[in-house]
Amino acid sequence: MPFIVWNGPAPTTAAQQSVTTGTSIKTMLQLSTPSTRQIQLLEWGWSSDDPPGADGVIELLQTDVAATVTAHVASGVQNLDPNGAASLLTLGTSATGYTSTAEGSTTATRVFDAISLSSVSGESGLSYVRQWMPDARPIIPVSKFLRVRATTPTTAIDMRCYIVFQELG
Repeated sequence: MPFIVWNGPAPTTAAQQSVTTGTSIKTMLQLSTPSTRQIQLLEWGWSSDDPPGADGVIELLQTDVAATVTAHVASGVQNLDPNGAASLLTLGTSATGYTSTAEGSTTATRVFDAISLSSVSGESGLSYVRQWMPDARPIIPVSKFLRVRATTPTTAIDMRCYIVFQELG
């Protein structure tokens, strides 16, 4: 069963909100795998409202340490099957959430994607989507963290990002 998670609460009467990147490295979205399940990545993507003031980078990576984030609620991890079960992702401020306030001391990473974001308007796109082929889908092991990180060094931008995954059991 595939799930989708956005870097913000699910929209209700307003559109999906964007989150500011800040002017240093910042985790925009973090998923925490439970101790009982791995997850397999199906797709991820992001969009920004404007280019940054200086060239930036958007990364998708696995880490061994959590960032401190705004905790997602269970309804923020949406099953794409309306009759499917709830996700088993671990929720909390040092687990699944968005818009970090502290990055933590990451010592080990696996990078799955890294995209340059040009400061020159029109030089690079302001949106990105990557969908993996079935035999090339990254698997995040139990008790690890998957992060979308943005580095926009001089000017913050507003960003929306998401991850589509399935739980392996």
